[in-house]
Order: sequence, then structure tokens, then C-alpha cells
Amino acid sequence: MIVTVTPNPSLDRTYEVPALDRGEVVRATGERVDPGGKGVNVSRAVAAAGRRTVAVLPLGGAPGALVADLLDAQGIEVAPVPVAGATRSNIALAEADGVLTKINAPGPELTAAEQESLLETVRHRSRGADWIACCGSLPRGLAPSWYAALVARAHAVGVRIALDTSGPALLAALREGPDVVKPNAEELSEAVGRPLRTVGDAVAAAEELRALGAGAVLASLGADGQLLVDGAGVWFGGARVDAVRSNVGAGDASLAGFLLAGGTGPGALASAVAHGAAAVRLPGSVMPVPGDLEPAAVTVTADVPAARALTEPVERPLPEPVS
Repeated sequence: MIVTVTPNPSLDRTYEVPALDRGEVVRATGERVDPGGKGVNVSRAVAAAGRRTVAVLPLGGAPGALVADLLDAQGIEVAPVPVAGATRSNIALAEADGVLTKINAPGPELTAAEQESLLETVRHRSRGADWIACCGSLPRGLAPSWYAALVARAHAVGVRIALDTSGPALLAALREGPDVVKPNAEELSEAVGRPLRTVGDAVAAAEELRALGAGAVLASLGADGQLLVDGAGVWFGGARVDAVRSNVGAGDASLAGFLLAGGTGPGALASAVAHGAAAVRLPGSVMPVPGDLEPAAVTVTADVPAARALTEPVERPLPEPVS
């Protein structure tokens, strides 16, 4: 059983459009309304695989009620934490060539009492869990140390924890030793405070996160594939994708695949790659079911192509990492 924690969930509306012409009337060719947030997507992917999951999330107002209804309809057990503010609504515009434009609202500000209620709900619902997956940005009101507190509480009751966040929240949580962290290339670059131009640069950055406390690093490198760096070694995985329909939630599907396969070793990396590749072939943030997976198309190797240039290197100036 996998418990997911989404501190800043959303109601996501995705519109498929031929092209995005600024200042013009754009007619959508398709639309979807989905429960959103990185942890929510992990739960959706776990449920799509036929496994039990509990989604812990703060919910408020009409959007929050709709999120709960949508999750329930997908067979996901919801553990809502009532909050005074309304759950945020996000918009994604998916163009025919695969370009995605997202507009993310800030979400409500959680009070001190609501924050503590969220932590207590996680503690209560994680009894007997195989993993807790904590995912996404923190809403207003939560300090960067909030994830660190959650990791400490999870370990105190013997539950493994996977963390998918970025910036100061990621760096603060590393001190508590999360079992797995899942940055993308940009988040990995931000965490170490330097550009990433090659696969080798990404490996070195992942090793640095492990030195700061992470048990393992599952790094998404976009079209270049994924890396797993842990105490047993380094593996590189990839899969051919002929056409990308939407990459919304693909990283979350990857994390779900990794945890569903045990959350350790090259076999779990292969599952992560298969789930991520299947997700980008689907519309909006639809999560893949087992029939969507193509495990035979996945390659995983310990012969990491360190010198290979990243298709989308992270070159922009980055802030200094937080010590």
C-alpha cells in the first residue's frame, strides 16, 4: 500500500489546442478535468495498476469537493484534511507539437492548526504502508522544513519515504535522510547550484544529493531518460517514444512505477521508465494502466553514457544552493 501526500493539490483543466497564438481566440480540440498535484498523480497511477493507495491532501471549497469526487470515482481512498481556503484550479494548454503551457494558481494558505492536522493524518493513515510518497510544492504557510518534519515522523514509525519536491524544501529534507528523492534535471541543477550539460554532470549532482542525506536519487532527464543512483551503483534507463501527446504527470507516473516495483534497484528503474514513457503517449494527465506499458522497449544499463550531452541542458543562471 502506498500513501501519497500532496500539500498543495489542484483541480486541473487540460485543453488540447492546435497551436497557442497569443492574443487570439484559440479553439480547443479536446479537454479534460482531473484531480491534480504530484502526489495525487502518483495515487492515480498506483490505482491504475490495481494496487491500493491512500491520498492524503488538504481540501477546501467547491474545487476541493470536486477533487475528492474525481479521486473516489477512480477507486482512490481519500483522506481529506479540511481547510478554510479553496483548493486551487490550474490550467494546462497542450499543443499538437507536444509543447505544454501551464498556469498554476498559488493555492490557499494553511494555518498552523491545518498544517499539524495534515501531519497527523499522514501519521494515522500510514500504518502498514510500504511507502509514503510526498510530492509537490508547499502551499503558503508551510515552512521549507515541513517536509523534513514529515520525513522524520515517517522514519520514526518505520515507513520508507519518497520525496519529489525542489528548492529549499528538498535541501532541508535531505538532512532527515529520505529513502528516495526524485528531481528532474532542472531541480537537480538547482539543488547543486550549477549547470548540467551531460549525463555525467547529472550523475555527479545525484551523488552530491546522496552525500547530503538521500538514500537514492531517481532523476528524470526528460527525453534523455532516467538515472538511478544509490548505494549499490548507478543505472541509466530509457525508452523510445515516437510521439509525445502530453507530459503532464509523466514524472509522477515514473515515481509510481518505481515504487510499485519495490523502490530499489535496476528493475524498479525499468518500471519507472516504462510508466513515464506510457504516460507521455496519453492525453492530459491520464495515468497508464498495465496494458499501456511497453516493457520490451525499455533499456536499463550500468554502462552509463557519462559523456552524452543532454538534449535539454540546464544552462540558465541558478541561485546558490542552501547550506
